[in-house]
Amino acid sequence: MFRWLNLLLVFSFIKYSETTTVGNILIHVTGQKAENATLPCDIEARDIFHVILTSQSKNILVCENEECKTENSRVFKKGSCDIIIKDLIYSDAGKYILKVHYNNTPESQIRTYHLQIHDEISVKKGEDLKLDVLLINADKVERNSSEGWTEVWTRGHGVNSDRLTDRDGNLTINEFTANDTGTYRVLDSEGETLITVTVTESRTDSDSPGERKDDTEHTAVYWFWGVGLPVILLVLVGAIVFVVIKKHRRRNNLYSQPSHQSTEESEGLY
Repeated sequence: MFRWLNLLLVFSFIKYSETTTVGNILIHVTGQKAENATLPCDIEARDIFHVILTSQSKNILVCENEECKTENSRVFKKGSCDIIIKDLIYSDAGKYILKVHYNNTPESQIRTYHLQIHDEISVKKGEDLKLDVLLINADKVERNSSEGWTEVWTRGHGVNSDRLTDRDGNLTINEFTANDTGTYRVLDSEGETLITVTVTESRTDSDSPGERKDDTEHTAVYWFWGVGLPVILLVLVGAIVFVVIKKHRRRNNLYSQPSHQSTEESEGLY
């Protein structure tokens, strides 16, 4: 009896070992906000039954292709099991687990990803900058300055400056100045980077095309009245003076010529 029980236990152990996952590796992926990111599986396409994608212990619906129309059509499968996430947003950042199951076998493959999202923002001086980066898995926010990385927000403690506001998942920089420029990064509890945002100050010459057109027109008008018109008037006055002098000299020549001829004629008679 005990012998059969031991055999049953051994068989159960072997069966459990066959269903365990293999090939569990961590893959770092970086994507630009509003663009696409690919979670590559690099698994041989042999009778794949289905894939399961999870993030923060929640299953994510994966479309079979890009054309499918579902509630979450931003995530779809490409090729054998690559996962594409379209139109990235900040909340997409974090860890993902992909399980690939095969037909006719209990074996499965697993891949773990860490998705980091990068963004670039330009802000005008004096404006408020609102960053919706305080995700549920965010632990701290740091800024890269001349002194290195310094904390500007920490979960449980909030912001470290009166010019910063923590409200509704947003980190707001009030009345933006040149000193606020730099790179901000959001870290999770394990020290992994979730989001990096490069913040720059808007240049004054980066106005809209309409504003640049108005400035060009104003400059042209100013140049005409301030420079062009005086030059034109100066040229006209010079031309008039030249014509007057020319006429005056011609008139003098006409008056002096008859008296000279009459003198010669009178001398010739004697």
